[in-house]
Amino acid sequence: MAKRLLIGDPLTSEKLDDQLLPKKMALPIFASDALSSVAYAPQELLMILLIGGTALLTFSPWVAGAVVLVLVVVVTSYRQLIKAYPSGGGDYEVARTNLGEIPGVIVGAALLVDYILTVAVSVASGVDNIISAIPELNPFRIEFAVGFVVLIVIVNLRGVREASAVFAIPTYLFIGSVALMIVVGLARTVAGDPPVASSADYAVQAESLTQAAMILLVLRAFSSGCSALTGVEAVSNGVPAFRKPKIRNAQTTLSLMGIIAIVLFVGLTIVALVSGVRYAEDPCHLVGFDCTQPQPSLMAQVAAATFGMGSIPFFVIQAATACVLLLAANTAFNGFPLLGSTLARDGYAPKSLNTRGDRLVYSNGMIVLGIVAIIVLIVYQADQTDLIQLYIIGVFVSFSLGQIGMVRHWRRALRGLQDLTPEAAKQDSARYERRSAISGLIINAIGAGLTVAVLIIVTITKFTHGAWLVFLAIPILAVLMVGVNRYYRDVEHEIEMDDTVHFGAEGDVAIVLVNRLQKPIVKAIDYALAANHEKTLAVHVAVNEADAARLQKDWAEHEVPVPLVIIDSPYRAYTSPVAGFIQKYREKHGSSVVTVYLPQYIVGHWWEAFLHNRRARRLANQLMLLHGVSITLVPWLLDSSEIIYGRRSRPLPGQQRGGQPMPEVGHRPHHLSRGSDETPPSAG
Repeated sequence: MAKRLLIGDPLTSEKLDDQLLPKKMALPIFASDALSSVAYAPQELLMILLIGGTALLTFSPWVAGAVVLVLVVVVTSYRQLIKAYPSGGGDYEVARTNLGEIPGVIVGAALLVDYILTVAVSVASGVDNIISAIPELNPFRIEFAVGFVVLIVIVNLRGVREASAVFAIPTYLFIGSVALMIVVGLARTVAGDPPVASSADYAVQAESLTQAAMILLVLRAFSSGCSALTGVEAVSNGVPAFRKPKIRNAQTTLSLMGIIAIVLFVGLTIVALVSGVRYAEDPCHLVGFDCTQPQPSLMAQVAAATFGMGSIPFFVIQAATACVLLLAANTAFNGFPLLGSTLARDGYAPKSLNTRGDRLVYSNGMIVLGIVAIIVLIVYQADQTDLIQLYIIGVFVSFSLGQIGMVRHWRRALRGLQDLTPEAAKQDSARYERRSAISGLIINAIGAGLTVAVLIIVTITKFTHGAWLVFLAIPILAVLMVGVNRYYRDVEHEIEMDDTVHFGAEGDVAIVLVNRLQKPIVKAIDYALAANHEKTLAVHVAVNEADAARLQKDWAEHEVPVPLVIIDSPYRAYTSPVAGFIQKYREKHGSSVVTVYLPQYIVGHWWEAFLHNRRARRLANQLMLLHGVSITLVPWLLDSSEIIYGRRSRPLPGQQRGGQPMPEVGHRPHHLSRGSDETPPSAG
């Protein structure tokens, strides 16, 4: 009942097409990360420059311009990638197809790490903006962050379409409110009444820098500003979720995302500079600021300067910013499961990640992402400044390898066109393909050069600030993924059908393991007899002579129609004597197929599981290691099982999802009945 209330009723596979997204709904789903980056990318850019003093802020327009240039090139490059690889594999598929297995796995690992950090950074930034508006909430920063992750997981488990409906309003409200703030701020500036930030009068304790250190600081500011590019790759990974025509809709959404992100990033940076925002890495370096209080975010300072602290537009912008930053994590909750399903399909991740849940989403991937993101938030105390240092490394690793892979893709395409006959080469289609390949090669070559350069800069400037953890995590995850692939490959080879496989096991014997003569044992014997095995034996492992003698007496008294075999166990073991008995039986009677029947209690309370079935479970697990032995568990419902199958009329696992009718009140499913009169008729 709780599951149905949280995520809704299950959907049939035929409704998968109904979950596909139009462009207006896909934009908030796949672009919320990139759009929300404008809330913290200018802040991080100005914060790093301010380390060297307010004089270094004169570099901010040039640094922001460089970030915009990279964003334009990356968006244009990914339009080419969507066209060439629309299956949803994104950079991973490009790298694996064109560069080989190891680069592909590295890209996959880098993207998985980046998606985890996207959730952590977005949620931490959203909480930071909430605290900027209501400072009294600062002691509960971690609790809020964890709660928001859980909430986003639940919303996404309800399905892509419902999630897009929930996230569309905050995303478009954010775009509209920030755009309005930029227009008002610039209009006031033109009118001679520029907005003034609350921190504009604070002096800054600048660090003494050499010329080389100053250059590194500017490069570090550029790398922090490049956090505005995160999320661009999500559209290429989510092409299968778009309505037809998928490629055109995905490309249009990507272009809209890029245009909106550039306008908001540039506008917010300009208004922040005009209003004199001061946001320090260490708030205590702001002379006159009470650094025991949380530092207002750049967005909060600009909104207060433009509309006034405590005004309705101020709270609207803060609420919209907090919402869109929190919902930016939703980009990862779409990208991570889709990438996980692709990796699972290729054998580089557990196959459970390729299974759709009740609402036709890859729910296992969403749950894994939520758990890992919560762990990261707790470890880093939901501190945005610390988390941002780990950010964008993974995404630029994937950017770089993906663009290099696209260069090789277009070069291969051009070589294929060169092999055409002169007549075929003159056809319009061939000419169009050649022009398309040449333009794609140029665009992706520029993209490859630029993203590799940015990756080098980001690595140099962020490595000692915590990014080394990402460089450690990516290869470890890549090695694990290759290990999973090799394991699946070996298992597949082991179970593959070949001409050496033959049929012809001789003999069929059933063994019912008996402790005491009770109803569950009788039911197991009845099932064994009903299966018409060639021979059925009851086996008792005697660890106590008195118990063995009592069993023999009861056996004879109740005239059980199955021979009883008693095996001595002087060391009080159970599995070894049974395994030895089976081995001797097969040596004497040939390669018989042995079926071992074990009664198992079905209980209604979770704590009863610790009180029953422990020995039967161990026996089953150990006997399954013997060749030619299969295990049959015969259920016996205790009275407490009425909680599940009786008065509350709960469905069997998977029954409701499969569309089967609910059991009648008080009706116990026939195949789990417990009374001896309800068991199937036996041959005895």
